Amino acid sequence: MDDRYILLSALAVWRISHLVSLEDGPFEIVYRLRRRMGAGFWGKLMDCFYCSSVWVAFPFGCWLGNGWKEKLLTWVALSGAACLAEQLTDRKEKAPVQSNYFKED
Repeated sequence: MDDRYILLSALAVWRISHLVSLEDGPFEIVYRLRRRMGAGFWGKLMDCFYCSSVWVAFPFGCWLGNGWKEKLLTWVALSGAACLAEQLTDRKEKAPVQSNYFKED
C-alpha cells in the first residue's frame, strides 16, 4: 500500500460521498439522479452520507490494498475516515448536551 495516497483517498471519498448524498451537483445532475432513483434502495443509498461513503470507498480500497485482507481493511478505514470528516465539517445546529446529574449545595 502506498501511504502517499491514503489521505488523498480519504478526502476523495468524503468529497464524492458529500456530492452524491448532500449536494445537487453541477447543473443539478446529482439532484436529478437522486430524484430518478426514488424512495427505493438506490434512492435511500444516495440520500445517506454514511451509506454512500461505504460504496464510494470500495474502489479506493481495492486500488490501495495489496491482498484481500488489506483491501477490506482499507475499504472500511476510508469510509470511516470520510465519516469522521463529515462529523467534523457538519454545520448543522447541534442540541446542547445536558448533564444527567444534580449538584446539591
